[in-house]
Amino acid sequence: MTDRFSGRVALVTGGANGIGRASAIKFAEQGAKVAILDIEDGPLGETAEQIRAAGGTVLPIVTNMRDREAVKVAIDKTVADLGPIDILLNNVGQTARKNASEFLASVPETWDFVVDLNLMVTMYVTWLVAPGMRDRKFGKIVSLSSDSTLIGDKNIVDYAAAKNGVTGFTRGLARELAPFGINVNAIAPGVTNTRGPKQLPKETYEQALREIPIGHFAEPEDIANAITFLASQEARCITGQLLVVNGGRIFY
Repeated sequence: MTDRFSGRVALVTGGANGIGRASAIKFAEQGAKVAILDIEDGPLGETAEQIRAAGGTVLPIVTNMRDREAVKVAIDKTVADLGPIDILLNNVGQTARKNASEFLASVPETWDFVVDLNLMVTMYVTWLVAPGMRDRKFGKIVSLSSDSTLIGDKNIVDYAAAKNGVTGFTRGLARELAPFGINVNAIAPGVTNTRGPKQLPKETYEQALREIPIGHFAEPEDIANAITFLASQEARCITGQLLVVNGGRIFY
């Protein structure tokens, strides 16, 4: 345990698995009290137990992130139980996974799901959390974009569109909130060793691996390291930025 985030409260959406889990653990290891929101009860409990076993403070809340009222209740509970939220990680999101396809073979119902989960949920959670940060003149907001917004991957056009929205949202919001001591940034991970990429079409998965100069995908902890940096005071002069963490798949 370290004191990098001592006295801070961090909220992590999609905190049960992958990048969200790795980030929640790192925030807790570095002194933050952490609330983790996710729809998957079992993995959420496992993440919480791992944090508690290491001496951290964690509040797991089973939440359907697409249910606006449930999200508001979860955020209110976080503030009531842990205190005002200092750090927000908008991590929840995914591709259409097994339903991913070339755009002309896709259906609007899939776009609705992908855009809502990746973009609208990010905007809604931020809309609920940021006023408290503004009032206290302090806050760190980090949202997950994707390197697919820069590369143009096949079969996940809807996902890239939604994540481009996250990047645009981040940059505009950074300008609006900078006068209030709030840093707003985004991370663009490349393909990361989580369950999601393994459900992508084989062609997309293998092409991505071939394109990475370092020869391997990132681990969730690699992305979490970048996230915790942007959420720290070491990054106090960084805002409105998109940090690409993808092993050199694209130089940006």
